[in-house]
Amino acid sequence: MLLPDILHVLAVNFALCVLGFVVCWAIAVAIRDPTFVDSVWALGMGGLAVATYLQAFGYRPRQYLLVGLCGAWALRLGLHLFLRWRSHGPDRRYVRMMEKAKAERGWGYAQASLRMVFLLQAPLMWIVSLPVQLGQVDCTPARIGPLAWTGAALAAFGIGFETLADAQVTRFRADPANRGQVLDRGLWCWSQHPNYFGDIATWVGLYLIAAETMSGLWALPGPLLLIFILTRWSGGATYERRLAKTRPGYDDYQRRTSALIPWPPKSGGVG
Repeated sequence: MLLPDILHVLAVNFALCVLGFVVCWAIAVAIRDPTFVDSVWALGMGGLAVATYLQAFGYRPRQYLLVGLCGAWALRLGLHLFLRWRSHGPDRRYVRMMEKAKAERGWGYAQASLRMVFLLQAPLMWIVSLPVQLGQVDCTPARIGPLAWTGAALAAFGIGFETLADAQVTRFRADPANRGQVLDRGLWCWSQHPNYFGDIATWVGLYLIAAETMSGLWALPGPLLLIFILTRWSGGATYERRLAKTRPGYDDYQRRTSALIPWPPKSGGVG
């Protein structure tokens, strides 16, 4: 595709992001709970992959690979987060956020949820999903090469790894005997955030698929932003401090367990 056509696809996708989150904001104000935005984030990136497929005329096998893998990731994670919300109710992060905005700034719920939750969602999701957008717009090379197959394998591994990590934490939380305890078994013995590691592996893999094309090379800000979000912004950093205060032994768990990349625990770890 020519540059103006690529820019048109990106602009349409960005407009879809904005429209989608405006609707979600209105729903959140009506129900007084923005927690569902986490599931929308995942499903929305799958939606952008499909929207790009419907607009672009790149090399079809590469498009199928990107849409298929992104769709599998989005449906699995989106459904998982949606069911968790329906089961556990409002996320305490958002509850505290709204209460703090009202107490310290005098903002109403609509203003607080817009500024503190929804305002940045559209641009962030649009940037993170660049691999499944820019990776679909080029017809060349008309083949799936070694780099893309490597990316596909990494993305598939990431989806499976994250799925297993989420299943283990769900099972752990469902057992009343584990209340107040630290999950240090299974994948969580090897990484403090195996679900985030799976997420990152998936999107780095999708970038490698896209990177076989000239346009896809420019999608690098996507996985880089995702890594920053998960490791330094709204991911583990938002609840590690709370767990250190409320879970006995969490400090020790952090000392013996890799922060992100799975690695055998230091002496004292539990298998």
